[in-house]
Amino acid sequence: MLRILVIAATLVLGTGVAVFFVLTEPTRVPAAALGPHTPDLANGRTMFFAGGCASCHASSKEDRTRLGGGAPLHSPFGTFHAPNISPDPNDGIGRWSEAAFVTAMQDGTSPDGSHYYPAFPYTSYQRMETADIRDLFAFLKTLPPVQGRAPDHEMAFPFSVRRGIGLWKTLHLDGLSFRPDPTKSAAWNRGAYLVNGPGHCAECHSPRNALGGVVASQRFAGGPNPEGEGFVPNITGKGLASWSAKDIAYMLETGDLPDGDSVGGTMAAVVRNTRELSAQDRDAMAEYLKSLPPVDGPPKPERK
Repeated sequence: MLRILVIAATLVLGTGVAVFFVLTEPTRVPAAALGPHTPDLANGRTMFFAGGCASCHASSKEDRTRLGGGAPLHSPFGTFHAPNISPDPNDGIGRWSEAAFVTAMQDGTSPDGSHYYPAFPYTSYQRMETADIRDLFAFLKTLPPVQGRAPDHEMAFPFSVRRGIGLWKTLHLDGLSFRPDPTKSAAWNRGAYLVNGPGHCAECHSPRNALGGVVASQRFAGGPNPEGEGFVPNITGKGLASWSAKDIAYMLETGDLPDGDSVGGTMAAVVRNTRELSAQDRDAMAEYLKSLPPVDGPPKPERK
């Protein structure tokens, strides 16, 4: 009887391990799937600023094109360090193929076949058009190479087991690109694309569940700062009820708020990027954000 139980337990364990490895297998974009493409560096620059790449990856305050990484991102799961994404061939992405970059952005898989932690917001970047990602890659390759690797992430078990992120992806990475709404204007759709794709605004402006995933029903409704300090405001119609679309666009250009105050913290870094976008893109983002229906977010803690 004992022998039968041992055999049964072994089979169950073996099946569980097999299922785990199937479900957590990293996915990649094959080079053959990309096809020919002529890079548009101007569009790549737009994607660079829309995505706020320098906010996390710049290693120099004086020169935001030096993307040596290293900046810490604190979270309840540990501390992440933004990697070097400069064109350096040894420490950056200088030897990456275009397919490897697209794979990282859309699937959250590294060139060596391991999962990236979702501190890298590929759940939003998956919405980007592949052509825009390819243009971004081409633009990054024009920037100065920076030597030096970022420190390793500081993660405790079980979060240190990257393979397990594959299970997280089954819940939060749907693999769908942006779908325009044919009932809306071209400007609204452009704004929706920039906000939900490269801009990854929901990654900060939404509450997260116990696994660190965005709470879909409260998307854009604000919540605790993912880095652990402060509270990120609600940017649905609930939080922006008194704002006009012009107010939003002006804030994205200048950082100035309708009440005469100005943005601070990580939002100030966001504005350093959005001010580099065209006025049409800022207006489009504002039109989309102003259209969001009001959604109640988590209660903001009272100041002590």
